This record gives sequence, C-alpha cells and structure tokens, in this order.
Amino acid sequence: MNEHRVVFLLFEGFQTLDLTGPWEVFRCAGHRDGAYACRTVARTAGAVASGSGLPVHAARGVAGPGAADPADADTLVVVGGNGVDAACRDEALVRWTAEAGARARRVVSVCSGAFLLAAAGLLDGRRVTTHWRRAAQLARAHPEVRVDADPVFIRDGRIWTSAGVTAGMDLALALVEEDHGRDVAHEVARELVLFLRRPGSQSQFSVPLWSRQPSTDPVREAVRAVHSRLDARHTVESLAERAGLSPRHFQRRFAAEIGVGPAEFVERVRVEAAQRVLAEGGDPVEAVARRCGFGSAETLRRAFQRRVGVAPSEYRSRFGQMKEDA
Repeated sequence: MNEHRVVFLLFEGFQTLDLTGPWEVFRCAGHRDGAYACRTVARTAGAVASGSGLPVHAARGVAGPGAADPADADTLVVVGGNGVDAACRDEALVRWTAEAGARARRVVSVCSGAFLLAAAGLLDGRRVTTHWRRAAQLARAHPEVRVDADPVFIRDGRIWTSAGVTAGMDLALALVEEDHGRDVAHEVARELVLFLRRPGSQSQFSVPLWSRQPSTDPVREAVRAVHSRLDARHTVESLAERAGLSPRHFQRRFAAEIGVGPAEFVERVRVEAAQRVLAEGGDPVEAVARRCGFGSAETLRRAFQRRVGVAPSEYRSRFGQMKEDA
C-alpha cells in the first residue's frame, strides 16, 4: 500500500484550522484506504504559535542540522494566517518552499498560504484563489498570478489553492478523492459531518458572505418573504408591494442594503436551497425545481450551471448523502 507523504508548512501566526481541518481529513481517509503520513515543518523545529495562540509542534525546521528534506513531500500544504506576510519576507522559508514545491507531486495552499507560494514563484501564470478578503491584495502584489476570488478551491495542473479556513477541508477531500476515489472521500465527509461537501467551482460567497443583512423594515420584509416562500412568484413589483415602496425605489434600496439586486438575490437563495434539498434527499429534480421556486427542471439546470458550475443531477451524484445499507 502506497503511503502519501503530506508536509504542512507552518509559520508564526498561522491559522489553526488551516492545519487541523485538512489534517483530520487525511487522518480519517487513512483509516479507510491508503495511509497518509502527515508531518509539520516550520522555520525552526519546536513550538509554533498559531494566530489564536495555540502552540503546535513542528517536527523539523527548514535549515540547520536535521533540517527537513525538500524532496520529502509528496503533497506540500502551505497554510495561511495573519503571519503569512512576515513568512513571505523570510528568505530561508521562501527558498525551502520553492525547492520543496518544485519537487512535490502536488502543491497546495489553504487560505492566504497562496501568498507564500506566490513569493516562492510557484504560482506564476497559474489561476488561483485565496480568501476573498485578500484576493485583491494577492492580485496587486503578484500580477503574474491570475487570481479568481470566487471559487472554494481551484486546481491548475499540480497546483491546488483554496479559499479561507474550512475550504481547506473541501480541497483535502478532493485530494482524497483523487487518491482513493469518490466513495472513500464521501465516507470521510460523512464521518466528519461534512455531508454538504462542496465542489471547487462553488462560490465562496454563500448567503452569510454575499448577502448583507437588511437595515430597514421594508427590505427586511422583502427578504423574509423570499425565504418563507421560495416557490412564490417573487418579482421586483411583488416584493416592492410587500415592502410598501415603489418598484424603482425598492430596487435601489434593496441593492444598497443587501449588496445585490432583488432578482439576483432570489436566484441565489433558491439555488442554495436546491443544493440542500438535492444533497439531503432523493426527490426528482423536477420536484426540487418546483419546491425551490424554479418552476421547471430546465430553469433549475440553467441556474445551477451559472451559479454552481455543474448540473443538478451531477451535484446530487457527487455530494448527496449515501444511504445506509439496509
């Protein structure tokens, strides 16, 4: 049985979940099919303080006696965190990252770990993602890198980059699927209660991120109407009437408070509701479409392709809950 060697590169001020989330995915997968040998490397061996103050032991450093061999990583994972800017100025750390990344079969960043990969020259000409808050900064600092702030994770050849924090677990599940197949990845997702495991093409901007909370009662009432009756016919005119405003005034106020227009808001909410229904149950796609306000399976399919990047049937096949054996 082949052993997959995963090396996590840490630095002072790293994000704890960027390490522990993917680590647990690999640990859980190793119990099912194939072993993952996970190791930690930092500037120097010993305790490394995370951004939350939690110390984590790095088994090896990048220089000096007993230094980590850059050729040891089959998969190199660079975590993110507020300390990444200082890490990018550490010549020894950047040099080791560049050498290890050049030799590794796969190179991975979680969250702002992409900054360290970029500093090491590993992202030149690549399409990558990072935490949505830092995407513009990455694009400015490294114009040679094609930054896409939307997806949960992106694979460009052997380079895998992910969005913030928990997106690292989605990416790790994708790596497990590449190594051991969909069934093992799905079982790991279920074990870790990640039954809504996301494809890389799914947007980072789920409702809590892309939709601001309404600040006035009229818009709040319109938002409540959409969530309470997804299958109702929600037009600008009907929502404006619910809000007690003229359609033009309502549309301006809604966009100002929520951050997107009424039509886009309705479609996004309906798509995310359909994702939950598809993943959790076995209703026909046509029934899901009607329940979530799309009217027809074809309308749902077009919205899914636009927002999620896959067809509803494929989404269910990949991310739906597996039924228990009778």
